[in-house]
Amino acid sequence: MPNYVWKGRNRAGLVQEGVLAADSKDIALSSLRRQNIVVTGIRERGKEISLTKVGRRVPPKTLAIFTRQFSVMIDAGLPLVQCLEILANQQEHKSFQKILLQVRQDVEAGSTLADAMRRHPKAFNNLYVNMIAAGEAGGILDTILQRLSVYIEKAVKLASQVKAALIYPVAVIVIACIVVAVILLKVIPTFAALFTSLGAELPFPTRVVIAASNFLARYFIFFVIGIVAAIFAFRRYYATYRGRRVVDGLVLKIPVLGQIMRKISVARFCRTLATLTSSGVPILEALDITARTSGNAIIEDAIQDVRKSVEGGKTIVEPLRDSGVFPNMVVQMIGVGEQTGALDQMLNKIGDFYEDEVDAAVAGLVKLLEPVMIFILGTIIGGIVIAMYLPMFTLINKIG
Repeated sequence: MPNYVWKGRNRAGLVQEGVLAADSKDIALSSLRRQNIVVTGIRERGKEISLTKVGRRVPPKTLAIFTRQFSVMIDAGLPLVQCLEILANQQEHKSFQKILLQVRQDVEAGSTLADAMRRHPKAFNNLYVNMIAAGEAGGILDTILQRLSVYIEKAVKLASQVKAALIYPVAVIVIACIVVAVILLKVIPTFAALFTSLGAELPFPTRVVIAASNFLARYFIFFVIGIVAAIFAFRRYYATYRGRRVVDGLVLKIPVLGQIMRKISVARFCRTLATLTSSGVPILEALDITARTSGNAIIEDAIQDVRKSVEGGKTIVEPLRDSGVFPNMVVQMIGVGEQTGALDQMLNKIGDFYEDEVDAAVAGLVKLLEPVMIFILGTIIGGIVIAMYLPMFTLINKIG
């Protein structure tokens, strides 16, 4: 007969716990109810979930769907443990399923939801956990979960806009490099052998292309090793304190793309700070979390300066203006929101505005890049083709 570890409250409201032998979970619950005990958690001993260290992060889209479903269930009045069990059982992401089962088990054992989630930072970051803690403390968990789901959905949208801004030019450049390499390694040697056998006099552009082909064929392995080493060195450098600030600072200075990245950072800052402050998270803690989720070291440093200023009794506006990172309009609107006591509403309006700005900027960037990339690719490949056909024209004239 299995043993069930239970926890609940008696008629006097005192917390009680123990172990009960029963044929099934339902029979154990019935037995406890007959003893006038309101069960808050029960599990079969020996079937506790053992969660190994999760290697993969939970995708934001998966977390957004879970949060939305969780908020609906809590709003409908379902018990917390039951919500977690249902959502875990229907979860397709296996790592996340194990995490949810572990969270459910910890909550059954008497832990708060925030503390249970805090043990899994790869699924629930500081922002998520602090908002859940604020929701539990204020008795508005359903409202907090709704705000979280909206925030995560908007964050996913912003991330997709960043990818849209970066993937297109990177993909075109990579494809162009592959095409040029194939032409130089496979096609040009055939033409070079033909010209040599015919004894044709090669013009300067043709000699340059053939020399480039020979050089690439001879040192191709070193090119590959050099690219891999450069990527590794860059990642190591970016992982350092100084490296991250140098690279992120340069990114913000890139024409067109830098403006888009700045707008994305501003939108993320406003949306995150608005979500945290409206959920009851203390302003200093909210600024610290916002800084660490900004995605850019320069923006992060500016927000940390704001936090230090607020900690010293000053307003948010002064250090924002002094940083030179945030646009004037943003600083002025935040100042108005701070004075009127509607900071979270003002931040949400700024976030909406800049998300629309990012939409328009990304669309404009893609339209601008299409003809530029086509021109560059056409010039390179067209130049190689013309260089290879020039000796043929000379040979045809000689034959004629």
